[in-house]
Amino acid sequence: MMNLTRPSHSILLILFFMLAINSTSALTKYNVLNIGAKPNGKTDSTKAFLMAWKAACASADSTIIYVPKGRYLLGSMAFQCGCKSPQIIFRIDGTLVAPQDYRVLGKSTDWLSFEGVNGVSILGEQTLSFTNSKNIRIRSLLSLNSQMFHIVINGCENVNVQGVRIIAAGNSPNTDGIHVQSSKNVNIIKCSIKTGDDCISIGPGTKNLWIEQITCGPGHGISIGSLAKDLKEEGVQNVTVRNTIFLGTQNGLRIKSWARPSTGFVQGVRFMDSLMRNVQNPIVIDQNYCPHNLNCPNQVSGIKIKDIIYEGIRGTSSTEVAIKFDCSPKNPCTGIRLQNVNLSYLNKSAQSSCSNVRGKALNLVRPESCL
Repeated sequence: MMNLTRPSHSILLILFFMLAINSTSALTKYNVLNIGAKPNGKTDSTKAFLMAWKAACASADSTIIYVPKGRYLLGSMAFQCGCKSPQIIFRIDGTLVAPQDYRVLGKSTDWLSFEGVNGVSILGEQTLSFTNSKNIRIRSLLSLNSQMFHIVINGCENVNVQGVRIIAAGNSPNTDGIHVQSSKNVNIIKCSIKTGDDCISIGPGTKNLWIEQITCGPGHGISIGSLAKDLKEEGVQNVTVRNTIFLGTQNGLRIKSWARPSTGFVQGVRFMDSLMRNVQNPIVIDQNYCPHNLNCPNQVSGIKIKDIIYEGIRGTSSTEVAIKFDCSPKNPCTGIRLQNVNLSYLNKSAQSSCSNVRGKALNLVRPESCL
């Protein structure tokens, strides 16, 4: 849910990374300690980190910005484009700490942001945000109690996120784990996400997204949307979600849009091999999305949803309706396929609900299909 309202309480954000790097000896290294950073967790080291980035950016060689063990207090920082260096690696063996007073960060959209960069690797770092960037690698990351979204990928290309752990309280608002929008060729693999909002949220303009081996819970599940925020909106296409586990989440595999006109669409989505454990809404398409029933548009969703496959979805629902397709009466969902789905409720049969949807069920499908 792309809502930038900040929580009213202070949250400490700690990011810890550790990953062995091969052949880094050939890189030009910039140690933040040598540039004035203090690893005591109390002295503001923002200036030193920005100076390290400036030096690495200006180098004609591949570079590494090294953060040794320790705790580094950092304010909002934007690492921007225009670098000579063909590759910049952040090697972070320490802990980056945001100010405890959330109002310090309230003046900025993000805590740590990369804008228009190419060829950056974060090894071992929102709130981390990438905008209009290419060739990004994020690995072995722990993000704890972000005040907002933990990782944002916006307008990017060729992004690989692997081995990330995200932790926030189950009742923390707007703490989406990973948000992707207006981006293509993004892989999110082998991640554990525990948060108070969507584990992974997928916004307009996302194309060629691969999500695999994700454990989600608590949280709101993996969601495409919410869509139809604007009349003119890009579509979401070619998304694969496979080998996922949902533990006590509000939703499992969800597509959501507001009930208002829009030029947007969702097509070519594959949800495969998912295990549900006590999930409120394991499979759901909601084209009348309106959280808390406040300021609902009460129109008809213009989002066109087609060619969506659910295959190998199994486990338990914590509500009686395990499959719910609530589609637009003006633009019914088409090409919806259920195959080898086995969901139960309290060790008995669950139910499915269909509205304005066309599709088919193949092989074993429980609850009984309403398609």
